[in-house]
Amino acid sequence: MGLFSGKVGLIMGVANDRSIAWSIAETLYREGAELAYTHLPGPSNERRVRRLLEPYNPKVLVPCDVQSDDDILNVFATLEENYEQLDFVVHAIAFAPPAELRNPYVETTRQGWHVAMDISAYSLVAVTRAASRLMENGGAILTISYFGAEKVMPGYNLMGVCKAALEHSVRYLAWDVGPKRIRVNAISAGPVRTLSSAGIAGFDEMQRHAAEKSPLRRNVELHELASTAVFLLSDASSGITGEIVHVDCGYNIVGL
Repeated sequence: MGLFSGKVGLIMGVANDRSIAWSIAETLYREGAELAYTHLPGPSNERRVRRLLEPYNPKVLVPCDVQSDDDILNVFATLEENYEQLDFVVHAIAFAPPAELRNPYVETTRQGWHVAMDISAYSLVAVTRAASRLMENGGAILTISYFGAEKVMPGYNLMGVCKAALEHSVRYLAWDVGPKRIRVNAISAGPVRTLSSAGIAGFDEMQRHAAEKSPLRRNVELHELASTAVFLLSDASSGITGEIVHVDCGYNIVGL
């Protein structure tokens, strides 16, 4: 019997086999979880995720554009049709138009700001609201952040501001849904090479600097992020909510 035997969760944000969401999903599978998934709209996105999930044959794999309230409602309606309960959600979703990441923050456009904030920060609010209605016995919601939410990381630009909004949303959401015994937390992950990180200018330098300056003198591994995620989603962390847990080999404690 695994830690998650009999539990049902939703994974949002699997892009490929190098994504943080996928690493978390694989670890949850090993612990006995039943998992449902969303994918970006479009046949090619569905095919890519479906190929990845083929060995597991999930009951639920549905498209979701998190800028659409109807899409989000459809995801949770589908979950309600297929399962008696929902125990946890992994929200690993972020996006900013590439030009907004390349440009200095002072050059951020109004439209770029709205798109990035909607997808990267507001989506957690909408997802938590919908998920909480299915978590009658309590539950856990987890999102993914980065140290650029707290300090200026050159090249991270608009996404750093989005992550700052995401992190404070974690705290307010934790307060709102806490009476329902639903916990909301975030992992502040050290720089790992994923499809999303490929769009960040100077990412290689971020990784090199983090490895040189962190107390452990290396970068974090995907399996370490996944292990922490499993802890935060499990009953082992039942007293933890509203927290931003740094999993970055200690980089965040260093001043120089």
